[in-house]
Amino acid sequence: MDFSWTEEQTALRERVRDLLARELPPDWARLSRHGPGSPEQTAFSLNFCPKLAEAGLLVPHWPVEHGGRGAPPWHHFIIGEELWAAGEPRGAQYMNVNFIGQTIMRFGSVPQQRRYLPPMAAGQAIWCQGFSEPSAGSDLAALRTRAERRGQDYVINGSKIWTSYAGLAQTCFLLARTGGAGRQGICIFLVPMDTPGITVRGIPSLIGEGDIHEVFFDDVVVPADALLSEEGQAWPIIGWALSHERVGIARYAFSRRVLDGMVRQLQSQGRFDDPLIRARAGQALAAIEAARLLVYRVIHQRARGLPPTADANVARTAVIAADHQVSDFGMQFLPDSYCGDAFPLHLSHHERAIAAGIAAGAAEVQLNLVAQDFLKLPREARA
Repeated sequence: MDFSWTEEQTALRERVRDLLARELPPDWARLSRHGPGSPEQTAFSLNFCPKLAEAGLLVPHWPVEHGGRGAPPWHHFIIGEELWAAGEPRGAQYMNVNFIGQTIMRFGSVPQQRRYLPPMAAGQAIWCQGFSEPSAGSDLAALRTRAERRGQDYVINGSKIWTSYAGLAQTCFLLARTGGAGRQGICIFLVPMDTPGITVRGIPSLIGEGDIHEVFFDDVVVPADALLSEEGQAWPIIGWALSHERVGIARYAFSRRVLDGMVRQLQSQGRFDDPLIRARAGQALAAIEAARLLVYRVIHQRARGLPPTADANVARTAVIAADHQVSDFGMQFLPDSYCGDAFPLHLSHHERAIAAGIAAGAAEVQLNLVAQDFLKLPREARA
């Protein structure tokens, strides 16, 4: 099997690197320290993403009619690897190009596509994702936020928690219940965040400034055309969207950058000759490469036009494991580098590793899905 990149793909990677060298400021490591949801990084993304768009490097995998170039999924992931390894200068806009935009493209109405896709393709849209609730974290089928149909409108009441980027978002990809219990009663709404009745409260956390919030909906009125697709059709759409989100972030690329830096630091201290350190570094590198290749398997399926499979859950589990291996390696052999501001990448990676095991379905949920959909284990074997 040939794992080498084509000349076109190699040239694309070099274009991204050249753009990053030109556009990232000298203090980028400090500016990006607190993650994609911070006010500083969000503000930077609104200047940086239009430059990506102008260079054809923001949504090249989108169809031409929606602002892309119809490029294969590999182009999207090559760009994503370079940007995530650099500290994700797209900020929260990575969600737009990874799954929100493509979900609207596939399931949204023509007016919804005309309203929401052009700002995404131009690099000028910040979205948040209203999924988890206080009583329904990774169990989305248990959510309680309700949307009641009243004439030509829906009135939404309820709350969300752990909502990434809600403090600065313009629009929310919101799940709410219009019917009875279970999956069939859930719908998706595209809700402007300046709609009266929406309250956002930040949650102080270890995983980055501006990353997570509580969001409250009190008699929030949205028009019926805010509904994505039809009532009762949300669950397969959610599954399709999550399959793109779970491997959309090239976390393994950031892990590799951080691990390489740790090895250089240990070499400069004359400590990398220690057999234990070398063995643990090798294990972390092996985890990164396993995650990368499992993600590539999913990309290969997309490039062939195949429907989503449980391979995305397997890849996500491997990505989480790789993040944690690198974080644990640093904590064990370079603990002082996590104190103070001398090594901002170490702290940033550690925080992102915490988030990796929670976002897009907690690690335990991924393992359950692997057992159910990949290994085909009977339920009693998964208990």
